[in-house]
Amino acid sequence: MKETLNNLKRVYQYGRKYKKNLIIFTLISLLNIGINIIYPIFTAKQLVALSSSVYVELLVASLFCFGMVVLSDITRVLLRRNTQIFFRGTTKDIQIATAKEILKIELSSIDKTGSGTFIHRINNDTDEMSRIFTRGMGFLAGIFTDVGVFVAIFIINKAFFFYFALCSFLLSLLHLKKVKKMNIADKKYREQREKTSSLVGELIRGIRDIKMLYAKDSFIDEIDKNIDDLTTSRFAFRAVEDNYNCFIDILYDLFELFLVVLFIYFLSHNLLSVAQALVLYNYRNHVFGGFMHHVGDLLQEIKAFNLSCNRVFSVLDDEEFQKEVFGTKKLAKIKGNFEFQNVHFGYGQNKVLNGLSFKIQANETVAFVGKSGVGKTTIFSLLCKLYPIESGKILLDGVDISTLDERSIRNNITIISQNPYIFNMSIQDNFKLVKKNVTKKEIEEACRLACLEDFIKTLPEGYDTIVGEGGITLSGGQRQRLAIARAFVQNTKIILFDEATSALDNETQSLIQQAINNMKDRYTILIIAHRLSTIVNADRILLVEDGKITDEGSHTELLKRNKVYKKLYQSEMLEDK
Repeated sequence: MKETLNNLKRVYQYGRKYKKNLIIFTLISLLNIGINIIYPIFTAKQLVALSSSVYVELLVASLFCFGMVVLSDITRVLLRRNTQIFFRGTTKDIQIATAKEILKIELSSIDKTGSGTFIHRINNDTDEMSRIFTRGMGFLAGIFTDVGVFVAIFIINKAFFFYFALCSFLLSLLHLKKVKKMNIADKKYREQREKTSSLVGELIRGIRDIKMLYAKDSFIDEIDKNIDDLTTSRFAFRAVEDNYNCFIDILYDLFELFLVVLFIYFLSHNLLSVAQALVLYNYRNHVFGGFMHHVGDLLQEIKAFNLSCNRVFSVLDDEEFQKEVFGTKKLAKIKGNFEFQNVHFGYGQNKVLNGLSFKIQANETVAFVGKSGVGKTTIFSLLCKLYPIESGKILLDGVDISTLDERSIRNNITIISQNPYIFNMSIQDNFKLVKKNVTKKEIEEACRLACLEDFIKTLPEGYDTIVGEGGITLSGGQRQRLAIARAFVQNTKIILFDEATSALDNETQSLIQQAINNMKDRYTILIIAHRLSTIVNADRILLVEDGKITDEGSHTELLKRNKVYKKLYQSEMLEDK
Protein backbone atom coordinates (compact mmCIF):
# COMPACT_ATOMS: atom_id res chain seq x y z
CA MET A 1 0.00 0.00 0.00
CA LYS A 2 2.82 2.40 0.90
CA GLU A 3 4.56 1.69 -2.42
CA THR A 4 1.32 2.36 -4.33
CA LEU A 5 0.65 5.65 -2.52
CA ASN A 6 4.21 6.87 -3.14
CA ASN A 7 3.95 5.97 -6.81
CA LEU A 8 0.56 7.68 -7.10
CA LYS A 9 1.99 10.87 -5.62
CA ARG A 10 4.90 10.85 -8.07
CA VAL A 11 2.77 10.15 -11.12
CA TYR A 12 0.22 12.80 -10.08
CA GLN A 13 3.00 15.41 -10.22
CA TYR A 14 3.02 14.88 -13.99
CA GLY A 15 -0.79 15.07 -14.24
CA ARG A 16 -1.57 17.92 -11.86
CA LYS A 17 -1.95 20.42 -14.71
CA TYR A 18 -4.91 18.28 -15.88
CA LYS A 19 -6.49 18.02 -12.39
CA LYS A 20 -9.64 19.84 -13.57
CA ASN A 21 -10.39 16.94 -15.90
CA LEU A 22 -9.68 14.46 -13.10
CA ILE A 23 -12.11 16.29 -10.78
CA ILE A 24 -14.85 16.27 -13.45
CA PHE A 25 -14.18 12.57 -14.02
CA THR A 26 -14.50 11.89 -10.26
CA LEU A 27 -17.78 13.83 -9.88
CA ILE A 28 -19.35 12.09 -12.87
CA SER A 29 -18.24 8.73 -11.49
CA LEU A 30 -19.99 9.51 -8.19
CA LEU A 31 -23.18 10.38 -10.13
CA ASN A 32 -22.98 7.06 -11.96
CA ILE A 33 -22.60 5.21 -8.65
CA GLY A 34 -25.97 6.62 -7.55
CA ILE A 35 -27.59 5.70 -10.88
CA ASN A 36 -26.30 2.11 -10.72
CA ILE A 37 -27.68 1.65 -7.21
CA ILE A 38 -31.11 3.19 -7.84
CA TYR A 39 -31.78 1.85 -11.38
CA PRO A 40 -32.45 -1.82 -10.37
CA ILE A 41 -35.08 -0.63 -7.85
CA PHE A 42 -37.09 1.15 -10.55
CA THR A 43 -36.79 -1.75 -13.01
CA ALA A 44 -38.19 -3.99 -10.30
CA LYS A 45 -41.07 -1.51 -9.80
CA GLN A 46 -41.73 -1.67 -13.54
CA LEU A 47 -42.11 -5.45 -13.46
CA VAL A 48 -44.31 -5.42 -10.35
CA ALA A 49 -46.53 -2.66 -11.77
CA LEU A 50 -46.80 -4.49 -15.09
CA SER A 51 -47.73 -7.80 -13.48
CA SER A 52 -50.25 -6.03 -11.20
CA SER A 53 -51.73 -3.93 -14.06
CA VAL A 54 -51.00 -0.69 -12.16
CA TYR A 55 -50.27 1.36 -15.27
CA VAL A 56 -49.77 4.78 -13.61
CA GLU A 57 -46.97 3.36 -11.43
CA LEU A 58 -45.59 1.58 -14.49
CA LEU A 59 -45.47 4.88 -16.43
CA VAL A 60 -43.80 6.77 -13.55
CA ALA A 61 -41.20 4.01 -13.03
CA SER A 62 -40.54 3.90 -16.79
CA LEU A 63 -40.01 7.68 -16.95
CA PHE A 64 -37.51 7.47 -14.10
CA CYS A 65 -35.70 4.62 -15.86
CA PHE A 66 -35.63 6.58 -19.12
CA GLY A 67 -34.22 9.66 -17.39
CA MET A 68 -31.47 7.64 -15.71
CA VAL A 69 -30.52 5.92 -18.99
CA VAL A 70 -30.27 9.25 -20.85
CA LEU A 71 -28.22 10.77 -18.02
CA SER A 72 -25.96 7.73 -18.06
CA ASP A 73 -25.42 8.08 -21.83
CA ILE A 74 -24.47 11.77 -21.48
CA THR A 75 -22.10 11.12 -18.58
CA ARG A 76 -20.42 8.33 -20.56
CA VAL A 77 -19.40 10.84 -23.24
CA LEU A 78 -18.15 13.34 -20.65
CA LEU A 79 -16.25 10.61 -18.84
CA ARG A 80 -14.49 9.49 -22.01
CA ARG A 81 -13.57 13.04 -23.02
CA ASN A 82 -12.07 13.99 -19.64
CA THR A 83 -10.40 10.59 -19.33
CA GLN A 84 -8.58 11.05 -22.63
CA ILE A 85 -7.42 14.59 -21.78
CA PHE A 86 -6.01 13.53 -18.42
CA PHE A 87 -4.59 10.22 -19.65
CA ARG A 88 -2.92 11.54 -22.80
CA GLY A 89 -1.57 14.66 -21.12
CA THR A 90 -0.09 12.79 -18.17
CA THR A 91 1.35 10.06 -20.39
CA LYS A 92 2.98 12.63 -22.66
CA ASP A 93 4.64 14.44 -19.75
CA ILE A 94 5.99 11.19 -18.29
CA GLN A 95 7.24 10.11 -21.73
CA ILE A 96 9.07 13.41 -22.25
CA ALA A 97 10.64 13.20 -18.78
CA THR A 98 11.71 9.59 -19.44
CA ALA A 99 13.13 10.45 -22.88
CA LYS A 100 15.18 13.28 -21.33
CA GLU A 101 16.61 10.91 -18.73
CA ILE A 102 17.42 8.26 -21.35
CA LEU A 103 19.47 10.89 -23.18
CA LYS A 104 21.48 11.31 -19.96
CA ILE A 105 22.39 7.63 -19.68
CA GLU A 106 26.04 6.79 -20.26
CA LEU A 107 26.76 5.13 -23.58
CA SER A 108 28.40 2.23 -21.74
CA SER A 109 25.01 1.40 -20.18
CA ILE A 110 23.17 1.86 -23.48
CA ASP A 111 25.73 -0.36 -25.25
CA LYS A 112 24.79 -3.23 -22.92
CA THR A 113 21.01 -2.73 -23.20
CA GLY A 114 18.77 -3.39 -26.18
CA SER A 115 16.73 -0.54 -27.61
CA GLY A 116 13.53 -2.51 -26.95
CA THR A 117 13.98 -1.96 -23.21
CA PHE A 118 13.77 1.81 -23.59
CA ILE A 119 11.10 1.72 -26.29
CA HIS A 120 8.73 -0.30 -24.09
CA ARG A 121 9.38 1.82 -21.03
CA ILE A 122 8.56 5.00 -22.93
CA ASN A 123 5.59 3.64 -24.91
CA ASN A 124 3.98 0.93 -22.79
CA ASP A 125 4.93 1.47 -19.15
CA THR A 126 4.09 5.18 -19.20
CA ASP A 127 0.60 4.27 -20.48
CA GLU A 128 0.18 1.87 -17.57
CA MET A 129 1.25 4.55 -15.09
CA SER A 130 -1.26 7.16 -16.28
CA ARG A 131 -4.11 4.71 -16.64
CA ILE A 132 -4.36 4.08 -12.88
CA PHE A 133 -6.10 7.45 -12.40
CA THR A 134 -8.79 6.74 -14.97
CA ARG A 135 -9.22 3.00 -15.36
CA GLY A 136 -8.30 2.44 -11.72
CA MET A 137 -10.81 5.12 -10.70
CA GLY A 138 -13.41 3.28 -12.76
CA PHE A 139 -12.77 0.07 -10.82
CA LEU A 140 -12.92 2.02 -7.56
CA ALA A 141 -16.24 3.56 -8.59
CA GLY A 142 -17.47 0.03 -9.31
CA ILE A 143 -16.45 -1.04 -5.81
CA PHE A 144 -18.31 1.89 -4.25
CA THR A 145 -21.37 0.99 -6.33
CA ASP A 146 -21.16 -2.57 -5.07
CA VAL A 147 -20.82 -1.38 -1.46
CA GLY A 148 -23.95 0.73 -1.96
CA VAL A 149 -25.72 -2.32 -3.34
CA PHE A 150 -24.70 -4.32 -0.25
CA VAL A 151 -26.19 -1.63 1.98
CA ALA A 152 -29.45 -1.79 -0.03
CA ILE A 153 -29.51 -5.60 0.27
CA PHE A 154 -28.95 -5.37 4.03
CA ILE A 155 -31.95 -3.06 4.32
CA ILE A 156 -34.15 -5.34 2.18
CA ASN A 157 -33.25 -8.69 3.77
CA LYS A 158 -30.42 -9.53 6.19
CA ALA A 159 -30.40 -13.26 5.37
CA PHE A 160 -29.74 -12.54 1.69
CA PHE A 161 -27.12 -9.97 2.71
CA PHE A 162 -25.12 -12.66 4.56
CA TYR A 163 -25.51 -15.11 1.67
CA PHE A 164 -24.29 -12.51 -0.86
CA ALA A 165 -21.44 -11.48 1.47
CA LEU A 166 -20.25 -15.10 1.83
CA CYS A 167 -20.38 -15.72 -1.93
CA SER A 168 -18.56 -12.45 -2.67
CA PHE A 169 -15.85 -13.26 -0.09
CA LEU A 170 -15.14 -16.69 -1.59
CA LEU A 171 -15.06 -15.36 -5.15
CA SER A 172 -12.77 -12.50 -4.10
CA LEU A 173 -10.28 -14.90 -2.49
CA LEU A 174 -10.03 -16.77 -5.79
CA HIS A 175 -9.62 -13.55 -7.71
CA LEU A 176 -6.83 -12.37 -5.39
CA LYS A 177 -4.97 -15.62 -5.96
CA LYS A 178 -5.44 -15.20 -9.71
CA VAL A 179 -4.03 -11.66 -9.62
CA LYS A 180 -0.94 -12.82 -7.71
CA LYS A 181 -0.20 -15.58 -10.22
CA MET A 182 -0.88 -13.26 -13.18
CA ASN A 183 1.52 -10.64 -11.84
CA ILE A 184 4.38 -13.16 -11.80
CA ALA A 185 3.55 -14.32 -15.34
CA ASP A 186 3.18 -10.71 -16.54
CA LYS A 187 6.67 -9.79 -15.32
CA LYS A 188 8.22 -12.66 -17.30
CA TYR A 189 6.17 -11.73 -20.35
CA ARG A 190 7.32 -8.09 -20.29
CA GLU A 191 10.97 -9.10 -20.02
CA GLN A 192 10.65 -11.41 -23.03
CA ARG A 193 8.73 -8.73 -24.97
CA GLU A 194 11.60 -6.26 -24.46
CA LYS A 195 14.10 -8.85 -25.67
CA THR A 196 12.08 -9.66 -28.78
CA SER A 197 11.49 -5.98 -29.60
CA SER A 198 15.23 -5.30 -29.36
CA LEU A 199 15.93 -8.10 -31.83
CA VAL A 200 13.27 -6.85 -34.26
CA GLY A 201 14.83 -3.38 -33.97
CA GLU A 202 18.19 -4.89 -34.90
CA LEU A 203 16.55 -6.51 -37.94
CA ILE A 204 15.26 -3.15 -39.22
CA ARG A 205 18.41 -1.14 -38.44
CA GLY A 206 20.79 -3.78 -39.75
CA ILE A 207 18.75 -4.91 -42.75
CA ARG A 208 21.40 -3.97 -45.30
CA ASP A 209 24.16 -5.85 -43.51
CA ILE A 210 21.88 -8.85 -43.00
CA LYS A 211 21.23 -8.93 -46.75
CA MET A 212 24.89 -8.48 -47.69
CA LEU A 213 26.08 -11.10 -45.18
CA TYR A 214 23.36 -13.44 -46.41
CA ALA A 215 22.41 -13.91 -42.78
CA LYS A 216 18.67 -13.85 -43.41
CA ASP A 217 18.00 -17.45 -42.42
CA SER A 218 20.03 -17.39 -39.20
CA PHE A 219 18.53 -14.05 -38.17
CA ILE A 220 14.99 -15.25 -38.88
CA ASP A 221 15.74 -18.40 -36.87
CA GLU A 222 16.80 -16.24 -33.94
CA ILE A 223 13.69 -14.09 -34.22
CA ASP A 224 11.56 -17.22 -34.56
CA LYS A 225 13.02 -18.59 -31.32
CA ASN A 226 12.42 -15.32 -29.48
CA ILE A 227 8.87 -14.99 -30.78
CA ASP A 228 8.23 -18.60 -29.69
CA ASP A 229 9.50 -17.71 -26.21
CA LEU A 230 7.33 -14.57 -26.25
CA THR A 231 4.30 -16.60 -27.32
CA THR A 232 4.98 -19.15 -24.60
CA SER A 233 5.26 -16.48 -21.91
CA ARG A 234 2.13 -14.78 -23.24
CA PHE A 235 0.29 -18.11 -23.25
CA ALA A 236 1.41 -18.78 -19.67
CA PHE A 237 0.11 -15.35 -18.68
CA ARG A 238 -3.27 -15.92 -20.35
CA ALA A 239 -3.49 -19.54 -19.17
CA VAL A 240 -3.44 -18.38 -15.55
CA GLU A 241 -6.29 -15.96 -16.27
CA ASP A 242 -8.34 -18.45 -18.32
CA ASN A 243 -8.01 -21.31 -15.83
CA TYR A 244 -9.00 -19.21 -12.85
CA ASN A 245 -11.81 -17.51 -14.76
CA CYS A 246 -13.25 -20.90 -15.75
CA PHE A 247 -13.35 -22.07 -12.15
CA ILE A 248 -14.71 -18.70 -10.93
CA ASP A 249 -17.48 -18.75 -13.57
CA ILE A 250 -18.56 -22.25 -12.56
CA LEU A 251 -18.66 -21.20 -8.91
CA TYR A 252 -20.63 -18.08 -9.92
CA ASP A 253 -23.24 -20.22 -11.71
CA LEU A 254 -23.47 -22.52 -8.67
CA PHE A 255 -24.06 -19.56 -6.34
CA GLU A 256 -26.77 -18.25 -8.68
CA LEU A 257 -28.49 -21.66 -8.62
CA PHE A 258 -28.52 -21.62 -4.81
CA LEU A 259 -29.89 -18.07 -4.97
CA VAL A 260 -32.91 -19.31 -6.95
CA VAL A 261 -33.44 -22.05 -4.34
CA LEU A 262 -33.38 -19.41 -1.60
CA PHE A 263 -35.91 -17.31 -3.51
CA ILE A 264 -38.26 -20.29 -3.78
CA TYR A 265 -38.01 -20.98 -0.07
CA PHE A 266 -38.46 -17.36 1.07
CA LEU A 267 -41.31 -16.63 -1.37
CA SER A 268 -43.15 -19.84 -0.53
CA HIS A 269 -42.96 -19.04 3.20
CA ASN A 270 -43.98 -15.37 2.66
CA LEU A 271 -40.63 -14.20 4.04
CA LEU A 272 -39.99 -12.06 0.96
CA SER A 273 -42.21 -10.08 -1.43
CA VAL A 274 -42.04 -10.47 -5.20
CA ALA A 275 -40.82 -6.85 -5.55
CA GLN A 276 -38.02 -7.45 -3.06
CA ALA A 277 -37.05 -10.66 -4.84
CA LEU A 278 -36.87 -8.83 -8.16
CA VAL A 279 -34.63 -6.09 -6.68
CA LEU A 280 -32.33 -8.66 -5.09
CA TYR A 281 -32.16 -10.62 -8.34
CA ASN A 282 -31.24 -7.45 -10.25
CA TYR A 283 -28.47 -6.82 -7.72
CA ARG A 284 -26.90 -10.27 -8.14
CA ASN A 285 -24.43 -9.22 -10.89
CA HIS A 286 -23.06 -6.43 -8.69
CA VAL A 287 -22.49 -8.95 -5.90
CA PHE A 288 -21.31 -12.05 -7.76
CA GLY A 289 -19.72 -10.56 -10.87
CA GLY A 290 -19.30 -6.90 -10.03
CA PHE A 291 -17.67 -6.67 -6.61
CA MET A 292 -15.39 -9.65 -7.12
CA HIS A 293 -14.24 -8.47 -10.55
CA HIS A 294 -13.86 -4.84 -9.53
CA VAL A 295 -11.70 -5.70 -6.52
CA GLY A 296 -9.61 -8.18 -8.50
CA ASP A 297 -9.24 -5.88 -11.50
CA LEU A 298 -8.25 -2.97 -9.26
CA LEU A 299 -5.62 -5.09 -7.53
CA GLN A 300 -4.33 -6.32 -10.89
CA GLU A 301 -4.23 -2.72 -12.15
CA ILE A 302 -2.29 -1.67 -9.04
CA LYS A 303 0.20 -4.51 -9.53
CA ALA A 304 0.76 -3.55 -13.17
CA PHE A 305 0.94 0.12 -12.16
CA ASN A 306 3.63 -0.51 -9.55
CA LEU A 307 5.60 -2.73 -11.92
CA SER A 308 5.56 -0.04 -14.62
CA CYS A 309 6.46 2.65 -12.08
CA ASN A 310 9.45 0.62 -10.94
CA ARG A 311 10.65 0.20 -14.52
CA VAL A 312 10.24 3.89 -15.45
CA PHE A 313 11.47 5.29 -12.13
CA SER A 314 14.59 3.12 -12.44
CA VAL A 315 15.40 5.31 -15.46
CA LEU A 316 14.34 8.56 -13.81
CA ASP A 317 16.10 7.83 -10.50
CA ASP A 318 19.46 6.48 -11.77
CA GLU A 319 18.74 3.09 -10.18
CA GLU A 320 19.32 0.75 -13.11
CA PHE A 321 21.34 2.77 -15.60
CA GLN A 322 24.40 4.89 -14.96
CA LYS A 323 23.81 8.54 -15.85
CA GLU A 324 26.31 11.00 -17.28
CA VAL A 325 27.81 13.36 -14.74
CA PHE A 326 28.76 16.91 -15.67
CA GLY A 327 30.21 19.81 -13.73
CA THR A 328 28.79 23.28 -13.27
CA LYS A 329 31.44 25.49 -14.87
CA LYS A 330 30.39 27.24 -18.08
CA LEU A 331 32.38 28.22 -21.15
CA ALA A 332 30.15 30.31 -23.38
CA LYS A 333 32.69 30.49 -26.17
CA ILE A 334 35.84 28.42 -26.37
CA LYS A 335 39.09 29.09 -28.19
CA GLY A 336 39.64 25.48 -29.21
CA ASN A 337 42.69 24.39 -27.16
CA PHE A 338 42.58 21.01 -25.48
CA GLU A 339 44.91 18.51 -23.90
CA PHE A 340 44.95 14.86 -22.80
CA GLN A 341 47.06 14.25 -19.68
CA ASN A 342 47.97 10.61 -18.93
CA VAL A 343 44.48 9.35 -19.83
CA HIS A 344 43.57 5.70 -19.17
CA PHE A 345 40.37 4.14 -20.51
CA GLY A 346 38.90 0.79 -21.46
CA TYR A 347 35.63 -0.85 -22.47
CA GLY A 348 35.17 -3.25 -19.57
CA GLN A 349 38.21 -5.52 -19.45
CA ASN A 350 39.40 -4.32 -22.85
CA LYS A 351 41.94 -1.56 -22.12
CA VAL A 352 42.23 0.90 -25.00
CA LEU A 353 44.15 3.97 -23.83
CA ASN A 354 47.22 3.56 -21.61
CA GLY A 355 48.49 6.88 -20.33
CA LEU A 356 47.63 8.85 -23.48
CA SER A 357 49.02 12.42 -23.51
CA PHE A 358 49.05 15.12 -26.21
CA LYS A 359 48.20 18.78 -26.67
CA ILE A 360 46.28 20.56 -29.47
CA GLN A 361 46.42 24.31 -30.07
CA ALA A 362 43.43 26.37 -31.18
CA ASN A 363 42.88 26.47 -34.98
CA GLU A 364 45.29 23.59 -35.60
CA THR A 365 44.46 20.83 -38.04
CA VAL A 366 45.70 17.57 -36.53
CA ALA A 367 45.32 14.02 -37.82
CA PHE A 368 45.41 10.74 -35.90
CA VAL A 369 46.66 7.61 -37.64
CA GLY A 370 47.25 4.04 -36.55
CA LYS A 371 46.00 0.52 -36.99
CA SER A 372 42.37 -0.36 -36.36
CA GLY A 373 41.51 -0.74 -32.68
CA VAL A 374 44.34 1.39 -31.24
CA GLY A 375 41.93 3.96 -29.78
CA LYS A 376 41.61 6.74 -32.37
CA THR A 377 37.80 6.92 -32.29
CA THR A 378 37.87 6.51 -28.52
CA ILE A 379 39.88 9.74 -28.27
CA PHE A 380 37.05 11.60 -29.99
CA SER A 381 34.40 9.96 -27.77
CA LEU A 382 36.27 10.92 -24.61
CA LEU A 383 36.78 14.50 -25.77
CA CYS A 384 32.98 14.75 -26.22
CA LYS A 385 32.59 13.09 -22.79
CA LEU A 386 30.53 10.25 -24.21
CA TYR A 387 32.34 7.94 -21.75
CA PRO A 388 33.95 8.74 -18.38
CA ILE A 389 37.73 8.26 -18.26
CA GLU A 390 39.29 5.92 -15.70
CA SER A 391 42.14 8.24 -14.75
CA GLY A 392 44.02 11.27 -16.00
CA LYS A 393 42.65 14.58 -17.25
CA ILE A 394 41.18 16.09 -20.41
CA LEU A 395 41.44 19.88 -20.55
CA LEU A 396 39.38 22.19 -22.76
CA ASP A 397 40.90 25.68 -22.92
CA GLY A 398 42.82 24.74 -19.77
CA VAL A 399 39.68 23.63 -17.85
CA ASP A 400 39.14 20.02 -16.80
CA ILE A 401 36.07 18.83 -18.77
CA SER A 402 34.88 16.91 -15.69
CA THR A 403 34.09 20.32 -14.15
CA LEU A 404 32.28 21.71 -17.22
CA ASP A 405 28.54 21.57 -17.84
CA GLU A 406 27.15 19.61 -20.81
CA ARG A 407 26.50 22.65 -22.99
CA SER A 408 30.08 23.94 -22.68
CA ILE A 409 31.39 20.65 -24.05
CA ARG A 410 28.90 19.43 -26.63
CA ASN A 411 27.72 22.77 -27.93
CA ASN A 412 31.32 23.59 -28.85
CA ILE A 413 32.33 20.28 -30.46
CA THR A 414 30.95 18.58 -33.56
CA ILE A 415 31.81 15.00 -34.44
CA ILE A 416 31.25 13.58 -37.93
CA SER A 417 31.46 9.83 -37.69
CA GLN A 418 32.13 7.13 -40.23
CA ASN A 419 28.49 6.04 -40.05
CA PRO A 420 26.50 9.19 -39.22
CA TYR A 421 22.87 8.81 -38.20
CA ILE A 422 20.48 10.75 -40.41
CA PHE A 423 17.01 11.20 -38.92
CA ASN A 424 13.79 10.10 -40.60
CA MET A 425 12.63 13.58 -41.57
CA SER A 426 13.24 16.06 -44.36
CA ILE A 427 16.73 17.26 -45.26
CA GLN A 428 15.79 20.72 -44.05
CA ASP A 429 14.50 19.39 -40.70
CA ASN A 430 17.75 17.48 -40.16
CA PHE A 431 19.47 20.87 -40.12
CA LYS A 432 16.87 22.37 -37.79
CA LEU A 433 17.68 19.71 -35.21
CA VAL A 434 21.13 21.24 -34.65
CA LYS A 435 20.03 24.87 -35.10
CA LYS A 436 16.35 25.73 -34.64
CA ASN A 437 16.52 29.14 -36.31
CA VAL A 438 18.71 28.10 -39.23
CA THR A 439 17.95 30.02 -42.45
CA LYS A 440 17.51 28.56 -45.92
CA LYS A 441 20.60 30.49 -47.00
CA GLU A 442 22.71 28.88 -44.24
CA ILE A 443 21.47 25.42 -45.23
CA GLU A 444 22.25 25.97 -48.90
CA GLU A 445 25.72 27.32 -48.11
CA ALA A 446 26.47 24.34 -45.84
CA CYS A 447 25.33 21.91 -48.55
CA ARG A 448 27.48 23.72 -51.11
CA LEU A 449 30.57 23.40 -48.89
CA ALA A 450 29.77 19.71 -48.33
CA CYS A 451 29.36 19.10 -52.09
CA LEU A 452 25.72 18.12 -51.61
CA GLU A 453 23.96 21.02 -53.32
CA ASP A 454 23.94 19.53 -56.83
CA PHE A 455 22.46 16.25 -55.58
CA ILE A 456 19.64 17.99 -53.65
CA LYS A 457 18.71 19.97 -56.78
CA THR A 458 17.97 16.66 -58.54
CA LEU A 459 15.37 15.68 -55.90
CA PRO A 460 11.72 16.46 -56.81
CA GLU A 461 11.03 17.91 -53.35
CA GLY A 462 14.51 19.36 -52.84
CA TYR A 463 15.24 20.22 -49.22
CA ASP A 464 11.78 18.95 -48.20
CA THR A 465 12.66 15.38 -49.23
CA ILE A 466 12.15 12.78 -46.47
CA VAL A 467 15.33 10.69 -46.25
CA GLY A 468 13.95 7.67 -44.32
CA GLU A 469 15.11 6.06 -41.08
CA GLY A 470 18.87 6.40 -40.76
CA GLY A 471 18.92 8.16 -44.15
CA ILE A 472 18.12 4.84 -45.83
CA THR A 473 17.21 6.51 -49.17
CA LEU A 474 20.67 8.10 -49.40
CA SER A 475 23.93 6.48 -50.41
CA GLY A 476 26.74 6.14 -47.88
CA GLY A 477 28.57 9.10 -49.38
CA GLN A 478 25.43 11.24 -49.44
CA ARG A 479 24.75 10.49 -45.76
CA GLN A 480 28.27 11.54 -44.82
CA ARG A 481 28.08 14.71 -46.86
CA LEU A 482 24.75 15.57 -45.22
CA ALA A 483 26.35 15.00 -41.81
CA ILE A 484 29.26 17.27 -42.80
CA ALA A 485 26.82 19.96 -43.97
CA ARG A 486 24.95 19.58 -40.67
CA ALA A 487 28.23 20.20 -38.83
CA PHE A 488 28.87 23.33 -40.89
CA VAL A 489 25.48 24.67 -39.78
CA GLN A 490 26.22 23.89 -36.14
CA ASN A 491 29.38 26.00 -36.55
CA THR A 492 31.26 24.78 -33.46
CA LYS A 493 34.86 25.75 -32.71
CA ILE A 494 36.14 22.14 -32.68
CA ILE A 495 35.22 19.77 -35.52
CA LEU A 496 36.12 16.08 -35.39
CA PHE A 497 36.18 14.03 -38.59
CA ASP A 498 36.10 10.32 -37.73
CA GLU A 499 36.93 8.77 -41.12
CA ALA A 500 34.14 10.96 -42.48
CA THR A 501 35.38 10.72 -46.07
CA SER A 502 35.86 6.95 -46.12
CA ALA A 503 32.65 6.25 -48.05
CA LEU A 504 33.21 8.92 -50.68
CA ASP A 505 34.54 8.43 -54.18
CA ASN A 506 37.84 10.07 -55.10
CA GLU A 507 36.25 13.04 -56.84
CA THR A 508 33.86 13.86 -53.98
CA GLN A 509 36.58 13.20 -51.43
CA SER A 510 38.81 15.79 -53.05
CA LEU A 511 35.97 18.31 -52.91
CA ILE A 512 35.40 17.56 -49.21
CA GLN A 513 39.12 17.87 -48.65
CA GLN A 514 39.00 21.31 -50.24
CA ALA A 515 36.09 22.26 -47.90
CA ILE A 516 38.15 21.14 -44.90
CA ASN A 517 41.14 23.10 -46.18
CA ASN A 518 38.90 26.18 -46.43
CA MET A 519 38.11 25.79 -42.73
CA LYS A 520 41.79 25.68 -41.69
CA ASP A 521 43.07 28.36 -39.33
CA ARG A 522 39.47 29.22 -38.31
CA TYR A 523 38.56 25.99 -36.50
CA THR A 524 40.36 23.35 -34.47
CA ILE A 525 40.08 20.35 -36.77
CA LEU A 526 40.87 16.77 -35.78
CA ILE A 527 40.84 14.05 -38.41
CA ILE A 528 40.93 10.28 -38.24
CA ALA A 529 41.66 9.16 -41.77
CA HIS A 530 41.49 5.75 -43.38
CA ARG A 531 43.32 7.17 -46.36
CA LEU A 532 46.56 8.87 -45.34
CA SER A 533 46.56 10.77 -48.61
CA THR A 534 43.72 12.92 -47.23
CA ILE A 535 45.79 14.23 -44.30
CA VAL A 536 49.09 15.10 -45.95
CA ASN A 537 48.30 18.81 -45.47
CA ALA A 538 47.53 18.53 -41.75
CA ASP A 539 49.59 20.77 -39.44
CA ARG A 540 50.53 17.69 -37.42
CA ILE A 541 49.97 13.96 -37.61
CA LEU A 542 49.90 11.92 -34.38
CA LEU A 543 50.72 8.19 -34.58
CA VAL A 544 48.70 6.11 -32.11
CA GLU A 545 50.01 2.69 -31.00
CA ASP A 546 48.84 0.59 -28.03
CA GLY A 547 46.79 3.44 -26.60
CA LYS A 548 49.63 5.99 -26.67
CA ILE A 549 51.06 8.64 -28.98
CA THR A 550 54.36 7.16 -30.14
CA ASP A 551 55.35 9.82 -32.68
CA GLU A 552 54.18 13.08 -34.23
CA GLY A 553 55.14 15.40 -37.04
CA SER A 554 54.22 16.39 -40.57
CA HIS A 555 53.52 13.86 -43.27
CA THR A 556 56.98 14.37 -44.75
CA GLU A 557 58.74 14.08 -41.39
CA LEU A 558 56.98 10.88 -40.38
CA LEU A 559 57.46 9.34 -43.79
CA LYS A 560 61.21 9.84 -43.43
CA ARG A 561 61.78 8.67 -39.86
CA ASN A 562 58.90 6.41 -38.75
CA LYS A 563 58.77 2.85 -40.09
CA VAL A 564 55.22 2.18 -38.85
CA TYR A 565 53.84 5.30 -40.56
CA LYS A 566 55.81 4.58 -43.72
CA LYS A 567 54.41 1.04 -43.80
CA LEU A 568 50.83 2.32 -43.39
CA TYR A 569 51.31 4.80 -46.20
CA GLN A 570 52.95 2.28 -48.56
CA SER A 571 50.14 -0.24 -47.89
CA GLU A 572 47.62 2.38 -48.97
CA MET A 573 49.59 3.16 -52.13
CA LEU A 574 49.56 -0.54 -53.03
CA GLU A 575 45.77 -0.74 -52.47
CA ASP A 576 45.17 2.23 -54.77
CA LYS A 577 47.14 0.70 -57.64
